[in-house]
Amino acid sequence: MTTKEVLEIAMRQSAEDNGCRAEDFVSDKNVVFPFKLGKNARKYYMEPITCNLISYGSNVVAAVSDEVVELVKEYTDKFEFYHCFETPNMHWLNERLEKLGHRVCFMAEYFLPNVEKMPELDCPYETRILGPEDFKDLYLPQWSNAICSARKERDVLGVGAYDNDKLVGLAGCSADCDDMWQIGVDVLPEYRRNGIASALTNKLAKEILARGKVPFYCCAWSNIRSARNAIRSGLLPAWVEMTAKPVDIVNDMNA
Repeated sequence: MTTKEVLEIAMRQSAEDNGCRAEDFVSDKNVVFPFKLGKNARKYYMEPITCNLISYGSNVVAAVSDEVVELVKEYTDKFEFYHCFETPNMHWLNERLEKLGHRVCFMAEYFLPNVEKMPELDCPYETRILGPEDFKDLYLPQWSNAICSARKERDVLGVGAYDNDKLVGLAGCSADCDDMWQIGVDVLPEYRRNGIASALTNKLAKEILARGKVPFYCCAWSNIRSARNAIRSGLLPAWVEMTAKPVDIVNDMNA
C-alpha cells in the first residue's frame, strides 16, 4: 500500500461518513451538501450532527442539516477555507449557530502514515504484539487512550512495551470502520520522554499496514505532545474536522 493509496482510502471513508463523493475533497471549490451517515461510516460518528466541516487541504467540504444549509454556505463563501477552522472566524459561525440552537462541538486533526518514509524506531524496552485476548485485564484508567472498555469489541490489535514483565506503554487500535483502524497510545508517567510512545505507535502502524488496513491517528490541535508523537512515528497531518451539534448535547458533555 502506498501513501497515495492510503490517502485515497481515507477520502473514500470520509465520503462514506458524511454522504459526499471522495473527489469532493480535492476540488478547488467548497462543497456543501446534505449530511447522510453512511451504513459503513466510522462507528464514533453519532447523530444528530448539525454540520461537519472537513478539509484535506484543498477546500472545505461541509455536510449539513437542512436547517443550516444557507448559513454554512455563507460561512464557507465568506472566509478562506483554512480560516474556517480557526478563531476569530469560527466565532462568526458559532454565534449564528447558537441562535438556531446549535454549537461547535468537536475540532480535531487527523494523521496518516507516510508509508514510503516510515522510520525505524527502537523502543528502549521489550515490545510484544497483543490481541484482544490480551486486553481483558488491561481496561484500566492508565490505558484508556490505547483501548476502551466501552467498545471492547473494536479493540483488535496492540503493541506493549515491557520493563521485565511490567507493562509500561501500550499502543492499541480500534476497528472504527472496515478499512481504517484508529491508533491510541499511553505510557506510564514515570516512563515518559524515553521514545516509548513513538516507537509503539510506529510499530503498531506498520502492523496495521501489514494486515491490509489503514492506520490513522487523531488529536486535538492543542495537544502538541500527541501531534509530535504522530510525526515522530512517521505519520503526517492529513485532514481536519469541525463538528457542530445541538446545544443540549454540547451542554451535557460539559456538565
